[in-house]
This record gives sequence, structure tokens and C-alpha cells, in this order.
Amino acid sequence: MPTEFLPLNIAVLTVSDTRSRADDRSGDLLAGRIEAAGHRIAARDIVVDDVEAIVSRLSGWIADAGIDCVISTGGTGITGRDVTPEAFARVWEKEIPGFGELFRWQSYAKIGTSTIQSRACAGTAASTLLFALPGSPGAVGDAWDGILADQLDSRHRPCNFATLLPRLTER
Repeated sequence: MPTEFLPLNIAVLTVSDTRSRADDRSGDLLAGRIEAAGHRIAARDIVVDDVEAIVSRLSGWIADAGIDCVISTGGTGITGRDVTPEAFARVWEKEIPGFGELFRWQSYAKIGTSTIQSRACAGTAASTLLFALPGSPGAVGDAWDGILADQLDSRHRPCNFATLLPRLTER
């Protein structure tokens, strides 16, 4: 395993019917955390809460060899317009159930049983890591600080997602 930091190219996707770049607090928070950790913002976009729109954006980024990871914010709740997990499930090859489980476990300490309304999820597609976070700035900060900062850092032990990237397409 590498002992030096390996910066990742991360795309940030905000899923929202109401946000624009001018008021995308969660996307801004996430992008700031990514850059502060030493990673690169490879792409950033906002799409509406629509399965086809989300799948289209994810598919393009998954096909882009310059993107290692996609992290989305928004659309992980249980209302009729919340369709991000359904879109992610259409593109991933392998689900990472532990991510959503760990996210809800750590959220429980802050918001109690309300955490069950989150459908945060993760998976892989081709050689790309995919993470879907809730849309609130608090949830984005919790997911980054409590899970992703370590798991996307190649120096984190005993293991991390960053060093697995070259092996995602093994057969």
C-alpha cells in the first residue's frame, strides 16, 4: 500500500429541483472538503430530481477515465421526488451496503431515529467509486468527516477505497 497521499479526481453532483450554483451550500461544502483534503474537483454539475437525468450524468462520468469518484448530494430521502438511490442502482455494478449503514449509524448520534429517512448509498461502476449523500450541509459534512475523508485517503489503515481503485475492474 502506498504511504504517500494519492489525490483522487472527484466529480460532485448536486441533485435538486431548486438549487443553482449560487445557492448550492451542500455542493460548495463538499467541494471545499474535497479540495482541503488534497483531492481535485474533476467535474461539478447540478441535475434535477429525475432518474434519467441522474443516470445520464453518472454514466458520462463513469465513462470518463479522468474521474475516479462521484459524490452526489440530494435526493436520498423517501419522498416521491427522491430518486437518487434508484438512479445509482441502475449504474453501479457492485453496491457497498456498509457505507449507508455506517452513515446512518453515525447520524443516529446526532439526529436520532430521523436517520432512518436517509437512503445514503454507495457502489462501484467500472473503475469509479459512487457515493450518494443526503442534501443537507450537516449530512454532507458528517459523511465526509466521518467516512469519506479516511476512505478516500490512500494512507488510511488498515484499508481504504483509494488503493482499491486500480483493482475495481479485475476479473
